[in-house]
Amino acid sequence: MRRILYLIIYIAASVLLTACSSTPSLPTQYSEVAKSATIYPDYTDVTVPANIAPLNFQLKDNDATDVVVELKGEKGEPVLVAGGDECVVQIDTTEWRALLNANRGGHIQVSVYAEHADGWVLYKPHRIDVAAEDIDPYLSYRLIEPGFELYRQLGLYQRNLTNWDVHTIYENNRVYSEDDNHCINCHNYQGYSTQKMLFHVRAKHGGTIIVNGDKAEKVQIKDSTIISAGVYPSWHPKHNWVAFSTNKTGQTFHIYSDEKIEVVDEASDLLFYDVDKNEVQHILRTADYLETFPCWAPDGKTLYYCSAYEPSLVGVPDSLLAPALLDHYQKVHYNLMSMSFDESTKQFGEAKMVMNCDTLQKSCSVPRVSPDGRYILFTLGDYGQFHIWHKSSDLWVKDLQADTCYPLAEANSPDVDSYHSWSSNGRWIVFSSRRMDGNYTRPFIAYFDKNGKAHKAFCLPQEDPRQNVLLLKSYNVPELTKDAVRVSAQTLYDCIYNTEGTVSKYVRTSRSQQTGTNVDAATSASGRVQEPTGAASAQSRDSASSNVDGPRTADASTSATARP
Repeated sequence: MRRILYLIIYIAASVLLTACSSTPSLPTQYSEVAKSATIYPDYTDVTVPANIAPLNFQLKDNDATDVVVELKGEKGEPVLVAGGDECVVQIDTTEWRALLNANRGGHIQVSVYAEHADGWVLYKPHRIDVAAEDIDPYLSYRLIEPGFELYRQLGLYQRNLTNWDVHTIYENNRVYSEDDNHCINCHNYQGYSTQKMLFHVRAKHGGTIIVNGDKAEKVQIKDSTIISAGVYPSWHPKHNWVAFSTNKTGQTFHIYSDEKIEVVDEASDLLFYDVDKNEVQHILRTADYLETFPCWAPDGKTLYYCSAYEPSLVGVPDSLLAPALLDHYQKVHYNLMSMSFDESTKQFGEAKMVMNCDTLQKSCSVPRVSPDGRYILFTLGDYGQFHIWHKSSDLWVKDLQADTCYPLAEANSPDVDSYHSWSSNGRWIVFSSRRMDGNYTRPFIAYFDKNGKAHKAFCLPQEDPRQNVLLLKSYNVPELTKDAVRVSAQTLYDCIYNTEGTVSKYVRTSRSQQTGTNVDAATSASGRVQEPTGAASAQSRDSASSNVDGPRTADASTSATARP
């Protein structure tokens, strides 16, 4: 009887499999329409790497009851996909990969047929360009509530970009616990490899988690002269050294504004941490400057960072720093700076201006240097440094060879485009954007060609494209790596929960004492800026951001210490 039952189940499963795997066919009769199909996500006319997972999408056509899609290149076998009554197009991974590999450096034509009550229609075909260069196969990110929430349930994850596999690096709390509640943030890797990585834990079980291969340890980077534990890390490309900023940030909420939240940097310095010696020292400790977002050049001989001149904060008690900044938060502008670095002595040179954003009435954040050292990718917004909340935030690059700065107009959007990273070959960038709905950040990928031009960005592919609507979490801090994370979630759990962490030794240097101005902004080189045709100028951006309600200098209802 059991064998008969197994046989019945096997036959039923076979019938279902056969039904699901039936080969779709193109309609023989149809009418053509002049417009392209509206699909979600928008994967029309994008450039993709050949090793990316299928760009599955949903046809947005209320009158359509079925959809058939043909993907065809100059080489390889065409791919046919049927969508069904939900018009969700899910492409076979094996067929997709074969088609893309056959058409590297070429393109694929996508023809979308939709069935309506009066027959089939063929939309104007669109194309997908296939780049010759692959993207690093792994993307790490944090999933977090989009705003107004304390850190309760969030995690670090790694997605295999060639398929749908997602690996949990670490999650903090499945169930809220006052005794164990903690935040995790700022994951960072050395040289696009997970062999050396780190991230921070805040509140309960706090510390910096240093990972070497499949082992993890917790350290406490602290001293009476250090504002708070290090954040925004950047691994030195050759040595076990990390540059951090140390920040006191305040989080405020607008009563009325186009923006929802404001995070102000009340105080910040730069730190240098020697992982092997567990020693920390100041790189910059100034009274009248805010220094943040350090980033090493790929040769390890230059450190880039962002700096805002704020002499009004000198001598202000900690409890009054946030109110002092809120009086003029829209006028706080961070410039792009650099310092030379001598690896043999571990000494930093004088601060130099790379781009004077203040003269444009703009502010930069999160500099990231391309692997060849030629370009600095950063975000430029109207003010401040926490641009993940600012709709004015766009991706820009500084071409160090040509000494020009310009926005990546083809990749940018009218909404937030912010936290970003390069691929190891310098041909791809991944960044967070709120362009889909204005509330949730999703990872977007854009091709960056040899001429320094970005191409139209596309959203991270999902097996079911509707996940972009159903997932009520924001993707945060996307980082590309060439390999998968080795350390297990259990190892990280044990390290976080069961160890206090070793306190780092503070090394006093000439930079340890708080000093005044570290660079004369008025006499420093500003960096020549070009505005390409169609890009908004600084003046027009300022005009567009003003409104009948006047400046937002007193509309913050609450202020609280935050650890973004």
